[in-house]
Amino acid sequence: MQVAVCGPAEATPAELAAARRVGELLAARGVTVLCGGGGGVMAAVAAGARDRAGLVIGIRPDDGSAPGPELSASVVTNMGQARNAILVWSADAVIAVGCSWGTLSEVALAMRRGGMPVVVLGGWRVVDADGVPVPGPAHATTPEDAVRLALRD
Repeated sequence: MQVAVCGPAEATPAELAAARRVGELLAARGVTVLCGGGGGVMAAVAAGARDRAGLVIGIRPDDGSAPGPELSASVVTNMGQARNAILVWSADAVIAVGCSWGTLSEVALAMRRGGMPVVVLGGWRVVDADGVPVPGPAHATTPEDAVRLALRD
């Protein structure tokens, strides 16, 4: 199983801690972690997974930056932000930690794809014009909850 973990490159300490824990929990279950391969949440989830001898694949944009040292391997797409579609379509589930515009696009792509769990941990809540929550991703309150929902335990 492959789970994509998405989140902002410029993350809060709480988001970094949550992402690291998500990586640890996924690796402990033998899940391959997919991420954007950059900093912030991406680096934290990769570090957590690698600390538990997990496999982490970074789906990189080819923006000239070096891939994170925590990655097991990286795929350079040369597609900029469009790489988000590759990340989502390569996953069996998506966990978004925190919120940024790029993270929102990954959640939206995962919801449009359908057929898999999409979990948000401390991130976006989308509402309609009347302020009513739009049905969609599951909202988790802890890393353990996010992993449980993603793996459908």
